[in-house]
Amino acid sequence: MAHPPRSGEARRQYQLVADRIRALIETDAMAAGARLPAERDLAAQLGVSRPSLREALIALEIDGRVEIRGGSGVYVCASPERGDEATSALGESPGELMQARVVLETAVITLAAARVTPAGLQRVAEALAAMREDHAFGRKPVDADRRFHMGIAEMCGNQVLLSMVGSLFDGRHSPISSHMSGRFESPLGWHVALAEHQAILDALEARNPQAAAAAMGSHLLASHGRWHAEPAEAHAVNAMPV
Repeated sequence: MAHPPRSGEARRQYQLVADRIRALIETDAMAAGARLPAERDLAAQLGVSRPSLREALIALEIDGRVEIRGGSGVYVCASPERGDEATSALGESPGELMQARVVLETAVITLAAARVTPAGLQRVAEALAAMREDHAFGRKPVDADRRFHMGIAEMCGNQVLLSMVGSLFDGRHSPISSHMSGRFESPLGWHVALAEHQAILDALEARNPQAAAAAMGSHLLASHGRWHAEPAEAHAVNAMPV
């Protein structure tokens, strides 16, 4: 259910874009079942980036205002009886969360690589092994993935940084991030991510801060790309089925 923002609460970008799409549906009197313009055209019409548009469409799908059909397009759903309200806050923007993680975790791993301990490396290696086991058995290795990143942060010896890494990682469990991960994550994506995690561990074992930061940044940016793939790629909103 959509709720108006609390007094003084900043509206997130995806909420603002979603509200504009709602207004477009109403202004054009688009009936239930009508197809929205193609993603490229809609982004240009609204003057927004395609990642921002995708997040807005996900928010509208959660609110029940549109239906995203992989390989077909985005279709208008019947307006709820309560009428169209401002799009509810569903968590922080997944794209902004990942950008924040890139900034924070590349700095964290630079410090961790200078403070590597055998026990710390073992915890990180065990988390990666657990990720591989989960993947092999068809389970999403999210919990082990969290242990991997937290294990790196623990080697910094800074509880504030540890808490920040955990908080940003847990942002993936918000309604909008969970919905996006369910739509765009795939076994192939996790297979690639495992190789990226191995590169991070290798750099830590070599006690090379520069290589560790580069590997972490590359992994997080690649993860961001997998969630915001271009429509020509398999996981885009208006492209092939996911």
